[in-house]
Amino acid sequence: MMEVVLLHGLLLLLPLAALLLYRYNATFHYYCKVVVFNCWVVAMATILSPFAALRGRSVENMKLLCAAILPLKWFYGIKIQVWGSEHLNIKEPYVIVCNHQASLDLMGMVEVIPDRCVPIAKKELMYMGTVGWACWLSGIIFIDRHKREDAIDVIAQTAKTMRRENLRVWIFPEGTRNQEKSMLPFKRGAFHLAVQAQVPIFPIVISPYWDFFSSKDKKFTSGTCTIRILPKVETCGLSPKDVPRLTETVRQVMADALAELSADRCVDQGAEQPPFLRCAGARAGRGQGSPQCKEDTTRASN
Repeated sequence: MMEVVLLHGLLLLLPLAALLLYRYNATFHYYCKVVVFNCWVVAMATILSPFAALRGRSVENMKLLCAAILPLKWFYGIKIQVWGSEHLNIKEPYVIVCNHQASLDLMGMVEVIPDRCVPIAKKELMYMGTVGWACWLSGIIFIDRHKREDAIDVIAQTAKTMRRENLRVWIFPEGTRNQEKSMLPFKRGAFHLAVQAQVPIFPIVISPYWDFFSSKDKKFTSGTCTIRILPKVETCGLSPKDVPRLTETVRQVMADALAELSADRCVDQGAEQPPFLRCAGARAGRGQGSPQCKEDTTRASN
């Protein structure tokens, strides 16, 4: 009888211990939030897949996935601000290239992703149960990064599909997650795609998560994220031989924007001030403002 009482007491103390750990232990707090994030994605994919299946494989199913991911920003207390969203207000197909930091990029992506836009993802994702099935039903394009010929074929087929179906494509050109201060070298697939389809490229830069998220330091709190959509880069008239230069040009533009977003003044003041005030602060701190910052227009999303 005493053993039963002790067992019940222990079971009652476990939730309390978990709450205390969540409140006072940063590592436990981090893992709890990461687990909930992944479980949410799996659960939503499982629930929504049957509804998406009624339509079949279609880019229109991306709206279901986006609607499922959007609530996470409120649950985690992450405020997302978007600058330059008007750049995407064109009806033609285009390629979006964006820096890649962590799984949290999903929240930023669904905040700004335009209609009829699908990401290109690694092929391994397709075999992740209901998540892979939901992605396939949403028209996400899978690419085998380990087979160059297959990847080239996917790029060629996607270029034709973009023009034929007025499709937009989202690509993370770094190829893997990167939470360092500088961007990794870019893979050239996105730029070959844009040149083959003769469509413009829109660079998008998501500000660093350092103040509220770090997989290295096991930190996951609430915070503010800024997404900056840069003006389009035209590819009309370019050929495959121009791809290396195009790749480096776009990377440098994005690296400059990331450096600006990473600056202490932009991190501290950018969430509350419009761009012209941020630029004034930047000029005071650095002596001059960024031409891109001068041209920015804003849209805040909470």
